[in-house]
Parts: sequence; structure tokens; C-alpha cells
Amino acid sequence: MKKLAYVLIGLVGLSVVAAVIISLVFDPNDYRDEIAAEVKRETGRDLVIEGDLELTFFPWFGVSIGKTTLGNAPGFGDEPFLSFEEARTSLQVMPLLRGDSIEFGSIVLDSLKLNLEIAADGTNNWADIVEHKAAQEDVPPEVRTDAEAAEQAAEEVARGQEVTLNIASVEITNAAVSYADAQAGESYSLTNFNLVTGRLGGSDPIDIESSFDFEVQPAGIAGDFSVETAIIPAEGGIMLDDARISTLGIDVSVADAFNAEGFAVHIDAFSLKALMTRLGVEPPVTADPDALGKIIFDGKVRLGDTVAIDNVELVVDDTTFTGGLSFGGGGAIGIQLAGDSIDLDRYMEPAADAEAASGDAVPVEIPVDLIRALNVRGKMTLDAAQLSGLEFENVELGLNVADGNMRLHPISAGFFDGKYQGDVRINAAGDVPVLSVDENINGVQLGALALAMFDQQNITGTINGRFKLGGRGQDLAAIQRSLDGSISMELLDGAFEGTDVWYELRRARALYRQEPAPEPKLPARTQFSTVKVTGPVNDGVFSSDDLLAELPFMRLTGKGKVNFPTAEIDYRMTARILDKPELVDAATEAELADLTEAVIPLRVSGALASPKIAPDIEEMLKEEVREKVEEEIKDKLLKKLLGDDG
Repeated sequence: MKKLAYVLIGLVGLSVVAAVIISLVFDPNDYRDEIAAEVKRETGRDLVIEGDLELTFFPWFGVSIGKTTLGNAPGFGDEPFLSFEEARTSLQVMPLLRGDSIEFGSIVLDSLKLNLEIAADGTNNWADIVEHKAAQEDVPPEVRTDAEAAEQAAEEVARGQEVTLNIASVEITNAAVSYADAQAGESYSLTNFNLVTGRLGGSDPIDIESSFDFEVQPAGIAGDFSVETAIIPAEGGIMLDDARISTLGIDVSVADAFNAEGFAVHIDAFSLKALMTRLGVEPPVTADPDALGKIIFDGKVRLGDTVAIDNVELVVDDTTFTGGLSFGGGGAIGIQLAGDSIDLDRYMEPAADAEAASGDAVPVEIPVDLIRALNVRGKMTLDAAQLSGLEFENVELGLNVADGNMRLHPISAGFFDGKYQGDVRINAAGDVPVLSVDENINGVQLGALALAMFDQQNITGTINGRFKLGGRGQDLAAIQRSLDGSISMELLDGAFEGTDVWYELRRARALYRQEPAPEPKLPARTQFSTVKVTGPVNDGVFSSDDLLAELPFMRLTGKGKVNFPTAEIDYRMTARILDKPELVDAATEAELADLTEAVIPLRVSGALASPKIAPDIEEMLKEEVREKVEEEIKDKLLKKLLGDDG
């Protein structure tokens, strides 16, 4: 054993002495030309080593190469295809001598620059390397050089041995990769690329830290990216361990990567408007400047033919959605989300902007390109939603979009103590979009609805209705002008506030009789038990001839039109006072006698949001003149028949 120890010590000492002697008498820089020639033979490109070549021999065999460039393909300019400032690594000698493992130290690469280009004619600056290599591999064995034969022999020996490969780390600093496609007019670049890994080899996780800046033109997208993670070697490939990713102001974390039921993804709070700006997209201007300022996402991702995201929790400002998402082939998206409460008015155009543009407003266009691109199916529910002052509860929205057709069905919601149900369809597959709606409202409080929609407090009661309409056009204004279909409505147990029809009838009578006007009863209001109307819609104009209104003292019938594009109403009605009217205690016997015998014309006209209701004096006078003329004609006829003194 002592002799063996002396031998081993002697061998080590001899190796050290040999390494010192070799380092003194051997200069690797003398072989630059041979190295360049070998690279030229393998790639067809010129290699220039401007920096120093350095070698170490024991206990690590190391090599370091200074500044080096590899020439570009013909026709792609003088800029190098590849260059770096320094590359170095080392190989432990003893494991190599034993033949049981290959142990590399750190592999270091500094300031790597890689230039990839596609010319306008479609050629690129890397295909020639592949083609040259393929041509070299086709050389018959009998004409191969001794070096090639030795390399093949070494490979055959290596295949007969089982060795392990370990690398202490990989360190890439300040690298840059550019890709320019002159044919497509696009360019992509990575700069300030840095990568540091832990030990590579065996089954232990490989720690990875990497960061870089990127730019995409002409899209104008630029930003940074960083990742901290670990890669686990696995049978047939690798697996990603927990990771932390940051890009474009978004921080993403991934956990439970090896869970068979899926891995968890969390996205920290970020501003969607800020992200859109970084992506070169103009963010929307919203009524609430802080809208879309806080987006948070959590979910469990399962990979397969379809990417499924379960246990979703999506926070959009003050609204939280839960449920699931899926992404399948052909861009198919599945949605099953339930939210608490959302104020949609926060995301609308600011009121000041809307008012400024109201005189020359731009019509709201149908998003045909978006509808044609989507392939979405699913359902969304909300506990509550607010839109344009309207309040909805227990909202359910079914969504089905494919092949340029969008259907929102079923749609249902609690709506001002009543119920709304609808079926909305948009066909955007053709040149001109077609919109159709089939909507029902039942038991809706009319007073709250009028206040919310028109800021009016002039009517109360409940409303039932059905609106079955369709139109075509590139925007909502065009669709409104082309509306066809039918409408039926019923108002129950309410009142018109601010208008006293009974007083207006008494005042009109007094004016006609040249009597003093009666004292009004305040506040002015007209009660009704029923108002019903049905009719067709043609080219945006609703027409009906079956209007029926029943008041405590009057029954009205009439016909007229509502012009939706201009938001105007024009109805002419006739009223008959009941023989025993209620709530008319202020009327005299003479008033009752005149009014209960008369057929009274009424007119409703003006803006749809605040129509005027008044007796049609012109029609009343026409009727009175007609009656007098008829009386005179009767008298003359009688006198003719009976004689002048009969």
C-alpha cells in the first residue's frame, strides 16, 4: 500500500510537472489558422479569432477564447453572423481519465451577438450552413481525412461506454439576438439577454434565472422579460418547477407544476390600460379614469388536447368572477364565470365627451371583425349590474359565437322589481350585419324605469311588453332606421304625473264656453288602470291603431306613430267621459253634462322622453262646426218638407 501511494503521488507530481512544461512550451494561439480552416470546412464560413486563446491542464483542462466572429452569408452584408467577446469552460481531468463521467466547470459566454435575416427574395443567412454540412456528410468514407476517421472512431468508442455528463453552470451575459424579415417587413430583437443556471446533470432540479429586453416592429411592442424557475429532468423530456415570470409590468407565478390535477397560476395585480399602452394599443377612455386599473388572476391549469383552467378567480377592479375557462383547437374558448356586482357605467365613454359629441355623434359600429374571429361558448352570471342608470339583479347571459354568428341566449335578469328575458342575435357573416331581438319584460316598475332612462318622474305603474324586432346595417343608427317587427305593451295601475287630463278637459270646455277657467288641483296627475297598444314596426317607425287606455273617469282609444330614429311620438285619441266619473268632485253639473255627452279628442306629441298630452282643441272646434252645420241642414230640410210655416 505504501508503494502504491508513492506511485500515485509520483503520477500526480508528474502530471503537474507535465502540465507546467506544456503550458510553457505550447501556445494555442499558434493554431488559430488550423481552427479557422476546420470551421471553414464544417460551415463554409470564415472564422476570425481576434482575442487570445488560453489553456489550462490540471486538475481542470480549461479553454478560453477571446473576441471571435463568424462571417455572414454572401449577400447579407459585412455584419458578422455570430460574434462573442469571450467564451470559456473547463473539464475535470481525473473523471475523464477514469472514463466514468465528464465533469465540466462553468460554461461562460459573454456578449454573444446572433444576426438572423431573411432577404426580400426569401433567402436567409443560415440555410447555407445546413446545406454545407449536409454536403460534407455525403463525402464517401474512402476520401475522408484522418481527422474525420479519428473523430468517427472516438464516437464509436463513446457509444460503447456509459458515462454521466455534469456541468457546473451555464452563464450567458449581455447577449443579443436579432431577426429581420425584409420580405414580411418585420423585425424582432432580444437584447441584454442574461442566463444563469445551477448544476446540470443527474436528476436534481436545475435552477434557472434569465432576463432580457425585447422589441417587435412595426407593431411597436417593447418591454422586458425575466424568469426564475427550476427545470426537472424527466423521462422523455423536462418538467417545469415553481416559476416566477415578469414581463410588461405583469408578475406571474406558477406552482404545483407536478400536480397531476394541474398547476396553479397566479397573476399579481396589474393595470390593463398600462399593458395595452406597452403593447402599442390605445387604451379606452373611460368614465372612471381608474377603471381597468386592477386585474388579478388565479387558476389551476390542466394541459391536454384542451387547455382547461379550473378554480378561476378573476378580479376586475371591484368585481370578482369565479368559475372556469377552456381553450381548445381552432381557437375555441369556453367560459363559465359567475360574478358578484359590476358597474358597467365606469367603463363607458365619459359623460362630458358624450355630451360634446352628441351634436355630431359617431354611430356605434357593429364589431364584425371581432365577431367573425371569435369562437366562444359559455355562460356568465352576475349578482347585480348597473348600466346607464338601469339596475339588474341575478343576471344570466348565455354566449355562443362561431362562424360570424353571435347569439346571446338565454338572457334574463331581475329588472326594477320585474323580469327581463331576451334573445339577441347578430349575423356578421355577410357583407351587412343583421341584428334581431326577441325581448320580454314583465311587472317592471315604470316610475323607476322612466327615472333611470329619461330622468323623468312623470309616470308610475307597472309595464309588460314584448319587442320582436330586426334590422340591418353597419352601425346601430342604420339598424334603428331599418327596424322591422312588432311591439306590444301594457301599462297597469299607474298615473301620469304632472298632467291632469280631467282639468285640461274642464279648462278646454271653459275656453270654448267663454267661461272662467277652473282652479287646478295640485299636484297635477292622471291615474289610469290600463293602457294597451300593439302594432308593427316598419323602417324604424312603430304604428298602431288599437291604443286603449282606461282611466277612472274616461276611456280612450286612438292611433298614432312612434318614430324611434327621431325619438318622437304623435298619437291622436278620442276620449269618452264615464256617466258616473270618479275623482271629479270639483266639476259642476253643467261641466258634467257637457263632457259626458261629448266625444273629446286628445293628442299626445313631442319628444318620446317627455310627451305633451292635451285636448285637441282644433279637432273639437271642427266637430262643433260640423254639428252646427248638420243642425242647420236638418232644419232647412224639415222646412222644405213641411213648408215654411209648418
